[in-house]
Amino acid sequence: MKASILILTVFVLLLLLPTVIPHDYSDALYKSILFFEGQRSGRLPREQRMLWRSDSALKDGENLNTDLVGGYYDAGDNVKFHFPMAFTATMLAWSSIDFSCYMSENDFSHNLVNIKWATDYLLKTVSQLPHRIFVQVGEAQPDHDCWERPEDMDTPRTAFAIDAPGPASDLAGEITAALAAASIAFKQSRPIYSQLLLSKAIQTFRNNGYKDELLWGAAWLRRATGSDYYLEYLVNNRETFGVDYNYLDFGWDSKFGGADVLIAKEVFEKNVSALTPFKDIAEKMMCAVFPETAGPHMSYTPGGLLYKPVGSQLQSTAAMSFVILTYADYLSKSSQQLSCGNLKFQSDSLRRIVKRQVDYILGDNPMHVSYMVGYGDQYPRQVHHRGSSIPSVKVQSTAFGCILGWNIFHSDNPNPNILVGAVVGGPNVDDTFVGKRTNATDTEPTTYINAPLVGVFAYFKSNPNVA
Repeated sequence: MKASILILTVFVLLLLLPTVIPHDYSDALYKSILFFEGQRSGRLPREQRMLWRSDSALKDGENLNTDLVGGYYDAGDNVKFHFPMAFTATMLAWSSIDFSCYMSENDFSHNLVNIKWATDYLLKTVSQLPHRIFVQVGEAQPDHDCWERPEDMDTPRTAFAIDAPGPASDLAGEITAALAAASIAFKQSRPIYSQLLLSKAIQTFRNNGYKDELLWGAAWLRRATGSDYYLEYLVNNRETFGVDYNYLDFGWDSKFGGADVLIAKEVFEKNVSALTPFKDIAEKMMCAVFPETAGPHMSYTPGGLLYKPVGSQLQSTAAMSFVILTYADYLSKSSQQLSCGNLKFQSDSLRRIVKRQVDYILGDNPMHVSYMVGYGDQYPRQVHHRGSSIPSVKVQSTAFGCILGWNIFHSDNPNPNILVGAVVGGPNVDDTFVGKRTNATDTEPTTYINAPLVGVFAYFKSNPNVA
């Protein structure tokens, strides 16, 4: 009897442990890029591959007598929030800059298209600087009160702007970063467009306000221009901005960790000693991923996922995975090790941690579920996403309307339109996952989860055997 109980216990434990299976990172990369076509707002191009989507929000900006058609819906709703959209563009551009060598020509080309879909729109948001910046289109509460396709929207499409000398420094800093990063990404293929982006990035930059976005924007302008003005700005404001404060955090709303890693590149490559303090903080961030080091540490779920208590867990995991992998790349290209007190780590030690995150997302987790829609056999079928959950306008042209859509929201039916490549919010701290569209925290995708993963998937597509 005791032997039977022991065998059963071992069997249950084995079921709970993640399975180690080979993954098709090329497929994951392709689908992570394709996802953005499902988030497009505006008039869709003939080359559109996500065929269940159609034109939407073609009058955006009318209430302010301006053209704000285009851009991305950032999540499963139909509001255009310009702050996370700009971060999405920055991360797609960073992926193209640092990881293009791992992409196929086709993947690289489509990623540039995704970047340009965002930057074309972001140029509109700063078209009336220095005294006006457009911050959002759509009203959050009325939009969230309705469950309807973007093609059917009858909720207010109010455009919002901030008018002041040097308005909205946080958004301005993020848009600066996006345009500057994109200017580098387009430098070879579209030099004239690249110059336009850089010129507008310089005009958009503010020198007062939200500290992390200003640091982030200045870091990208330094990389795009090489100007000592931005070098001096970074050096002079490092202590004022308190960059030590949030170095374990990086995402669409907190830039310190990413800025430290971005700036560290110049120390690795050019030995710019004035920027060494940023590299030192980036190194502390990297050391924090190893439990055996001294000092503060990042948290993991029992299943091995980097965990931070935020609304949608994988947004933090994705962003942190990107900067860890990027720092590993800077280390290896400079033939250096990571120094954590008396402990030394090779760059592949960091890459193994990131690969664990990627494999977890793709299915090697206690739930045995892929958190990327359309990847593998077991993935969320009830994604918290209006357009995906309601039959396509090409299948049923009659509008569903605000109230009727809620019947679909509460149903147990799978989404009729597969939002291929969407990485959803993901699991909880105990690795559990509730795959219902009614549970937005777990099943809602966002552009700012997918964007950092593009570069990560690209790396492992070419380097699948890091172990």
